[in-house]
Amino acid sequence: MSRSSTSPSDRHGTPHTPHTPDPPEPSRAPEAPDSRPEPDGPNAQPDGPNAQPDGPNAQGDGPNAQGDKDARTAVTVFVALGANLVIALAKAIGGVFAGSPALLSEAAHSVADSLNEVFLLASLKRSKRAPDDQHPFGYGKERYFWALLAAVGIFVMGGCFSFFQGAEALSAGSSEDHSGYLVGLAVLGLALLAEGSSLVRALFQVRGHAREAGRGMAAELRRGDDPTLRTVLAEDSTACLGVVFALLGMWLHMVTGEVAYEATASILIGALLVYVAYRLARESRAQLIGEAIDPVQRRELRRFLEGQPEIDTVTSLLTMRLGNDSTLVAARVDLFPGLDSEEVEEVLVRVKTAIAEIWPHADQIFLDVTDASARDRAKANEDRQALDETVAAVEREDRGA
Repeated sequence: MSRSSTSPSDRHGTPHTPHTPDPPEPSRAPEAPDSRPEPDGPNAQPDGPNAQPDGPNAQGDGPNAQGDKDARTAVTVFVALGANLVIALAKAIGGVFAGSPALLSEAAHSVADSLNEVFLLASLKRSKRAPDDQHPFGYGKERYFWALLAAVGIFVMGGCFSFFQGAEALSAGSSEDHSGYLVGLAVLGLALLAEGSSLVRALFQVRGHAREAGRGMAAELRRGDDPTLRTVLAEDSTACLGVVFALLGMWLHMVTGEVAYEATASILIGALLVYVAYRLARESRAQLIGEAIDPVQRRELRRFLEGQPEIDTVTSLLTMRLGNDSTLVAARVDLFPGLDSEEVEEVLVRVKTAIAEIWPHADQIFLDVTDASARDRAKANEDRQALDETVAAVEREDRGA
């Protein structure tokens, strides 16, 4: 017998403890035989419909948390956009006046960042559109698409132009005077202050997300689920480092008279932008083609399902991120014998409701009742062990950070 349905819930990025009364008990609870597999590990879940998950993501902060995060992210993007527009104009004027390839490379970098921030602002709005017939799971993956476009923009407009400027300077030489150097250095100094301010704003928001998720800054940077914030942080970090490269290149050119220093700085800026574009594009690709949720939460979900008194075996558990605040959860479960069709329906409704309350971002929930074979049970044990090993590796990495 197979049943599946979808349960709506509040959209949110992290699970929380439900504050609603206990759901009603099924009309007849089966007796669990001794062969029933027990959840393994020191944090095994208690039986019952209200069994709570453990781990760093077990607690959340309310149904409107994702909206608050999006509002903070929008402010961060606007701050970065304003800074980059002013800086791009100043760098372009200074680069033309000084004839500096490094400064013109930085101007192209800032123009690319400004265009990318427009993309990211579009993603914040478009990803919140309601589901429709053509997109029944909503538009949450718009964020990943626009983040991918931002990565392409960094590569084409920033990286390639910087390589071109460096190669041209090496082949043609330059003839700046000291007044041009001073203007360029002054522009870069102001740019470093502006980019640094935007970077500090992004870092503060990342730290806030890390506190909410109960992990450190390094772990949040690796495992954070907001591509918009991650892209802004990458842009601001590379912008600050790129300005430092340009400052060193211009200063060494001014002191030695060798244009090779400034051309090298321009090439280094291009290499930096290409690397950052590659990393951002790789992450966006993984999310666009269907990425599972955090392994810690996957283990919590499996343990919760295995802790239900009516469930004998969770033969498979599949998850996919549909957006920052939307997750698909699909599980095949084998129930203990002795339940009629009405009781099975009550169990499925109760379990899905509990999942939606504990993990509000799980707004697409499908439970399929199946008869587990011996092979299915063996595969379920292998999956459980593999997931435990993955979580252990993640926790070791977080402690090392």
